Amino acid sequence: MARPREFDEERVLDAVMETFWRNGYEGTSAQDLVDATGLGRGSLYAAYANKDGLFEQALLRYHKRAQAHVDKLRQKGSPIERLRELMTDIVEADLTAPHKRGCLATNSAVEMAGRDPRVADLVRQNFDILVRGIEQTIRRGQAANEIRPEADAAVLALFLFNAVQGLRVLAKTFHPKDRPKLAAVIDQTLAALT
Repeated sequence: MARPREFDEERVLDAVMETFWRNGYEGTSAQDLVDATGLGRGSLYAAYANKDGLFEQALLRYHKRAQAHVDKLRQKGSPIERLRELMTDIVEADLTAPHKRGCLATNSAVEMAGRDPRVADLVRQNFDILVRGIEQTIRRGQAANEIRPEADAAVLALFLFNAVQGLRVLAKTFHPKDRPKLAAVIDQTLAALT
């Protein structure tokens, strides 16, 4: 019978996710993970097999962030305003973050997805969570005549998701004083929906 884990798994997985998010896969060493979690190498690898297993857990953990965005999109109110809040909140978080780390899923797609099918699948799962939430919000907007009802909601969702990811990349290099430029991109993106 396997021994129960003698550590706070939530805290450990958060530390693992934050470390990979800050450094990327290649930039994260086993020692970085040991330092971040406070666990010995043997304990980490006994629980999660290897660095790949830890990276997979980090990406799975990141799904919760995408789901939190979807939960906010589902709140009452104007669908267009929910979409604006999503984009604005993401830009604001990225602009004000102490480390310009962007999106873990996007970073992982760029760094690893082209050569690791499992990473590509985990990134796609993360993206799908948010795209589905955006599509549901667009469909509500179409029903309320806020968004063009004749437009394909799935295509609009991908269009908006693409804009969100582009904004995240821009925010990695922009300064807080550049907020008006990013706000203008948000306005233009949402105008294309109406």
